[in-house]
Amino acid sequence: MGELFEGLLNHHLGFVVWSGVSFILLLIILAKFAWKPIMSAVHERERSIEDALDAAVKAKEEMARLTNENESLQRQARADRDQMLKDAKGIADKIVAEAREAAQAEGAKMIEKARQEIESQKTAALNEVKGQVAALSIEIAEKVLRRQFDDQSKQEALVAELLKEVKLN
Repeated sequence: MGELFEGLLNHHLGFVVWSGVSFILLLIILAKFAWKPIMSAVHERERSIEDALDAAVKAKEEMARLTNENESLQRQARADRDQMLKDAKGIADKIVAEAREAAQAEGAKMIEKARQEIESQKTAALNEVKGQVAALSIEIAEKVLRRQFDDQSKQEALVAELLKEVKLN
């Protein structure tokens, strides 16, 4: 068995040596031609992954900043909206109050104008009635005096009495 083992070992020893030499040559060739590009690709990949992670962190920070800014803008917009609504309500109340005051003033003017119109119409009616009463009184007095003065002596007595009153005044 020893011979067989030695024969196999010698026979396999050459194979092992040539396999070792081939492996070392392959390592040298790979190290010279493939190792640098592979390592450079690995380093480039690491850099791109780190850059992507940094970009993701920056994007996350930017998103957080934008979210905070957006919330701040929304709060400001709500405050502005509330202020505008408050201002609009105040303006509307003011307009309503001014319209109410204007309507009351206009109503008072119309009432005063109507009162004056009624007063002037009342005065005109009274003047007309007085005129009619005076005309009727004169007409009645004329008729009474005509009947009364059919007699000449009564006329002379009335004229004399009127002259006395005129001289006294």
